[in-house]
Amino acid sequence: MLKGKTALVTGSTSGIGLGIAKALAAQGANIVINGFGDVDGPKAEVEALGARVAYHGADMSKVSDIEDMMRYAAAQFGQVDILVNNAGIQHVARVENFPVERWDAVIAINLSSAFHATRLALPAMLAADGGKGWGRIINVASVHGLVGSAEKSAYVAAKHGIVGLTKVTALENATTGVTCNAICPGWVLTPLVQKQVDAKAAAGNISNEAATKQLLGEKEPSMQFTTPEELGALAVFFCSPAGNNVRGVAWNMDGGWAAQ
Repeated sequence: MLKGKTALVTGSTSGIGLGIAKALAAQGANIVINGFGDVDGPKAEVEALGARVAYHGADMSKVSDIEDMMRYAAAQFGQVDILVNNAGIQHVARVENFPVERWDAVIAINLSSAFHATRLALPAMLAADGGKGWGRIINVASVHGLVGSAEKSAYVAAKHGIVGLTKVTALENATTGVTCNAICPGWVLTPLVQKQVDAKAAAGNISNEAATKQLLGEKEPSMQFTTPEELGALAVFFCSPAGNNVRGVAWNMDGGWAAQ
Protein backbone atom coordinates (compact mmCIF):
# COMPACT_ATOMS: atom_id res chain seq x y z
CA MET A 1 0.00 0.00 0.00
CA LEU A 2 2.86 2.42 0.77
CA LYS A 3 5.36 1.31 -1.86
CA GLY A 4 7.34 4.31 -3.06
CA LYS A 5 6.49 6.36 0.04
CA THR A 6 9.05 7.32 2.67
CA ALA A 7 8.32 7.39 6.39
CA LEU A 8 10.48 9.15 8.96
CA VAL A 9 9.83 7.92 12.50
CA THR A 10 11.56 9.79 15.33
CA GLY A 11 12.54 7.87 18.44
CA SER A 12 12.29 4.60 16.54
CA THR A 13 15.20 2.48 17.78
CA SER A 14 12.90 0.79 20.32
CA GLY A 15 9.38 0.63 21.73
CA ILE A 16 6.45 2.42 20.08
CA GLY A 17 8.54 4.07 17.38
CA LEU A 18 10.10 0.81 16.26
CA GLY A 19 6.66 -0.86 16.23
CA ILE A 20 5.29 1.87 13.97
CA ALA A 21 8.37 1.81 11.71
CA LYS A 22 7.98 -1.96 11.24
CA ALA A 23 4.25 -1.66 10.48
CA LEU A 24 4.90 0.98 7.80
CA ALA A 25 7.82 -1.03 6.39
CA ALA A 26 5.55 -4.06 6.06
CA GLN A 27 3.35 -1.94 3.80
CA GLY A 28 6.29 -1.17 1.51
CA ALA A 29 7.47 2.22 2.76
CA ASN A 30 11.10 3.29 2.87
CA ILE A 31 12.00 4.03 6.49
CA VAL A 32 14.23 6.59 8.15
CA ILE A 33 14.78 5.61 11.77
CA ASN A 34 16.09 7.90 14.49
CA GLY A 35 17.10 7.46 18.10
CA PHE A 36 19.85 6.57 20.52
CA GLY A 37 21.20 3.25 21.78
CA ASP A 38 21.46 0.16 19.59
CA VAL A 39 20.92 0.99 15.92
CA ASP A 40 22.02 -2.15 14.08
CA GLY A 41 19.41 -4.39 15.74
CA PRO A 42 16.36 -2.20 15.04
CA LYS A 43 17.62 -1.41 11.53
CA ALA A 44 17.93 -5.14 10.79
CA GLU A 45 14.39 -5.76 12.10
CA VAL A 46 12.98 -3.17 9.70
CA GLU A 47 15.13 -4.31 6.77
CA ALA A 48 13.92 -7.90 7.32
CA LEU A 49 10.48 -6.68 6.24
CA GLY A 50 11.88 -5.76 2.81
CA ALA A 51 12.21 -2.04 3.42
CA ARG A 52 15.01 0.28 2.40
CA VAL A 53 16.23 1.77 5.68
CA ALA A 54 18.35 4.78 6.58
CA TYR A 55 19.32 6.07 10.01
CA HIS A 56 19.93 9.55 11.38
CA GLY A 57 20.98 10.12 14.98
CA ALA A 58 19.50 13.60 15.41
CA ASP A 59 19.23 14.85 18.98
CA MET A 60 15.58 15.91 18.90
CA SER A 61 16.21 18.71 21.39
CA LYS A 62 18.40 20.52 18.84
CA VAL A 63 16.79 22.41 15.95
CA SER A 64 19.96 22.18 13.83
CA ASP A 65 19.97 18.38 14.22
CA ILE A 66 16.32 18.16 13.17
CA GLU A 67 16.99 20.32 10.12
CA ASP A 68 19.94 18.12 9.18
CA MET A 69 17.83 14.97 9.62
CA MET A 70 15.12 16.29 7.30
CA ARG A 71 17.71 17.20 4.64
CA TYR A 72 19.27 13.75 5.04
CA ALA A 73 15.92 11.97 4.61
CA ALA A 74 15.19 13.94 1.45
CA ALA A 75 18.66 13.18 0.08
CA GLN A 76 18.22 9.45 0.76
CA PHE A 77 14.72 8.93 -0.59
CA GLY A 78 13.51 12.11 -2.31
CA GLN A 79 11.17 13.43 0.35
CA VAL A 80 9.35 12.54 3.56
CA ASP A 81 5.79 11.46 2.78
CA ILE A 82 4.91 10.16 6.25
CA LEU A 83 6.21 11.88 9.37
CA VAL A 84 5.75 10.14 12.70
CA ASN A 85 6.67 12.42 15.60
CA ASN A 86 7.28 9.90 18.35
CA ALA A 87 10.46 10.94 20.21
CA GLY A 88 9.84 11.54 23.88
CA ILE A 89 11.33 11.54 27.37
CA GLN A 90 9.82 11.63 30.85
CA HIS A 91 10.65 13.13 34.23
CA VAL A 92 8.52 12.80 37.35
CA ALA A 93 8.42 15.41 40.14
CA ARG A 94 6.02 17.82 41.81
CA VAL A 95 5.79 21.22 40.12
CA GLU A 96 7.66 23.09 42.89
CA ASN A 97 10.46 20.51 42.75
CA PHE A 98 10.61 20.08 38.98
CA PRO A 99 14.16 20.81 37.72
CA VAL A 100 14.01 23.66 35.22
CA GLU A 101 16.47 21.96 32.87
CA ARG A 102 14.30 18.81 32.82
CA TRP A 103 11.20 20.89 32.04
CA ASP A 104 13.04 22.49 29.12
CA ALA A 105 14.27 19.11 27.85
CA VAL A 106 10.83 17.47 28.00
CA ILE A 107 9.16 20.39 26.19
CA ALA A 108 11.93 20.49 23.58
CA ILE A 109 11.89 16.77 22.76
CA ASN A 110 8.21 15.94 23.31
CA LEU A 111 6.66 19.05 21.75
CA SER A 112 8.99 21.48 19.99
CA SER A 113 10.68 18.72 17.95
CA ALA A 114 7.30 17.78 16.45
CA PHE A 115 6.72 21.40 15.42
CA HIS A 116 10.14 21.67 13.78
CA ALA A 117 9.88 18.36 11.90
CA THR A 118 6.34 19.22 10.78
CA ARG A 119 7.21 22.69 9.47
CA LEU A 120 10.11 21.20 7.50
CA ALA A 121 8.10 18.27 6.08
CA LEU A 122 5.01 20.22 4.99
CA PRO A 123 6.29 22.03 1.86
CA ALA A 124 7.18 18.81 0.03
CA MET A 125 3.99 17.11 1.18
CA LEU A 126 1.87 19.99 -0.11
CA ALA A 127 3.69 19.97 -3.46
CA ALA A 128 3.20 16.21 -3.95
CA ASP A 129 0.76 14.60 -6.39
CA GLY A 130 1.02 17.41 -8.91
CA GLY A 131 0.30 20.08 -6.32
CA LYS A 132 -2.78 18.36 -4.87
CA GLY A 133 -0.69 17.33 -1.92
CA TRP A 134 -0.20 14.00 -0.18
CA GLY A 135 1.23 13.45 3.25
CA ARG A 136 0.57 11.92 6.62
CA ILE A 137 1.70 13.52 9.86
CA ILE A 138 1.15 11.23 12.84
CA ASN A 139 1.92 12.62 16.27
CA VAL A 140 2.37 10.08 19.05
CA ALA A 141 0.81 11.90 21.97
CA SER A 142 -0.44 9.98 25.00
CA VAL A 143 -3.56 9.56 27.06
CA HIS A 144 -1.79 12.36 28.96
CA GLY A 145 -2.65 14.57 26.01
CA LEU A 146 -6.26 14.17 27.14
CA VAL A 147 -6.05 13.83 30.94
CA GLY A 148 -3.55 14.68 33.66
CA SER A 149 -1.58 12.74 36.26
CA ALA A 150 0.21 14.13 39.29
CA GLU A 151 3.96 14.73 39.13
CA LYS A 152 4.06 14.72 35.31
CA SER A 153 3.64 18.44 34.64
CA ALA A 154 6.09 18.75 31.75
CA TYR A 155 5.00 15.52 30.04
CA VAL A 156 1.29 16.33 30.37
CA ALA A 157 1.83 19.90 29.18
CA ALA A 158 3.83 18.69 26.18
CA LYS A 159 1.32 15.99 25.24
CA HIS A 160 -1.64 18.38 25.55
CA GLY A 161 0.42 20.68 23.32
CA ILE A 162 0.91 17.89 20.78
CA VAL A 163 -2.86 17.36 20.58
CA GLY A 164 -3.32 21.11 20.00
CA LEU A 165 -0.59 21.18 17.36
CA THR A 166 -2.27 18.21 15.67
CA LYS A 167 -5.60 20.04 15.43
CA VAL A 168 -4.07 23.23 14.05
CA THR A 169 -1.92 21.37 11.50
CA ALA A 170 -4.98 19.41 10.35
CA LEU A 171 -7.10 22.55 10.00
CA GLU A 172 -4.47 24.48 8.08
CA ASN A 173 -4.22 21.64 5.55
CA ALA A 174 -7.84 20.48 5.55
CA THR A 175 -8.44 21.10 1.84
CA THR A 176 -5.27 19.30 0.77
CA GLY A 177 -4.14 15.69 0.64
CA VAL A 178 -2.11 16.17 3.81
CA THR A 179 -3.63 14.89 7.05
CA CYS A 180 -2.47 15.19 10.64
CA ASN A 181 -3.67 13.03 13.51
CA ALA A 182 -2.52 12.02 16.98
CA ILE A 183 -2.34 8.62 18.65
CA CYS A 184 -2.88 8.67 22.42
CA PRO A 185 -1.71 5.40 24.00
CA GLY A 186 -2.20 4.44 27.61
CA TRP A 187 0.30 2.02 29.13
CA VAL A 188 2.49 0.36 26.47
CA LEU A 189 5.00 -2.25 27.60
CA THR A 190 8.13 -0.52 26.31
CA PRO A 191 11.54 -0.81 27.99
CA LEU A 192 10.80 2.48 29.81
CA VAL A 193 7.53 1.18 31.24
CA GLN A 194 9.14 -2.14 32.18
CA LYS A 195 11.56 -0.12 34.33
CA GLN A 196 8.57 1.41 36.14
CA VAL A 197 7.12 -2.06 36.73
CA ASP A 198 10.47 -3.31 38.03
CA ALA A 199 10.79 -0.31 40.36
CA LYS A 200 7.26 -0.84 41.69
CA ALA A 201 8.02 -4.52 42.33
CA ALA A 202 11.24 -3.69 44.16
CA ALA A 203 9.68 -0.90 46.22
CA GLY A 204 6.76 -3.05 47.31
CA ASN A 205 8.73 -6.29 47.58
CA ILE A 206 6.16 -7.93 45.28
CA SER A 207 6.39 -10.05 42.14
CA ASN A 208 6.69 -8.50 38.69
CA GLU A 209 3.24 -9.88 37.85
CA ALA A 210 1.69 -8.25 40.93
CA ALA A 211 3.45 -4.98 40.14
CA THR A 212 2.10 -5.09 36.58
CA LYS A 213 -1.46 -5.58 37.85
CA GLN A 214 -0.98 -2.74 40.32
CA LEU A 215 0.31 -0.40 37.60
CA LEU A 216 -2.52 -1.20 35.19
CA GLY A 217 -5.15 -1.22 37.92
CA GLU A 218 -4.41 2.38 38.85
CA LYS A 219 -5.46 3.76 35.44
CA GLU A 220 -6.29 1.23 32.71
CA PRO A 221 -9.67 -0.56 33.04
CA SER A 222 -8.82 -3.20 30.43
CA MET A 223 -5.96 -4.40 32.66
CA GLN A 224 -3.82 -4.97 29.60
CA PHE A 225 -1.06 -3.11 27.83
CA THR A 226 -1.49 -1.64 24.38
CA THR A 227 1.18 -3.10 22.10
CA PRO A 228 3.53 -1.36 19.64
CA GLU A 229 2.02 -3.61 16.97
CA GLU A 230 -1.48 -2.27 17.66
CA LEU A 231 -0.22 1.30 17.50
CA GLY A 232 1.56 0.48 14.24
CA ALA A 233 -1.67 -0.86 12.77
CA LEU A 234 -3.43 2.40 13.62
CA ALA A 235 -0.66 4.37 11.93
CA VAL A 236 -1.10 2.21 8.82
CA PHE A 237 -4.84 2.97 8.88
CA PHE A 238 -4.14 6.72 9.00
CA CYS A 239 -1.95 6.25 5.89
CA SER A 240 -4.55 4.22 4.01
CA PRO A 241 -7.26 5.54 1.66
CA ALA A 242 -9.75 4.91 4.50
CA GLY A 243 -7.90 7.58 6.48
CA ASN A 244 -8.19 10.28 3.82
CA ASN A 245 -10.79 12.27 5.76
CA VAL A 246 -9.62 11.48 9.27
CA ARG A 247 -8.22 14.85 10.27
CA GLY A 248 -7.21 16.36 13.58
CA VAL A 249 -8.26 13.46 15.79
CA ALA A 250 -6.67 12.44 19.09
CA TRP A 251 -7.29 8.72 18.91
CA ASN A 252 -6.82 7.10 22.29
CA MET A 253 -5.74 3.45 22.58
CA ASP A 254 -5.79 3.39 26.34
CA GLY A 255 -7.92 0.46 27.51
CA GLY A 256 -10.65 2.81 28.71
CA TRP A 257 -8.36 5.12 30.73
CA ALA A 258 -9.87 8.38 29.43
CA ALA A 259 -13.41 7.01 29.46
CA GLN A 260 -13.52 7.00 33.27
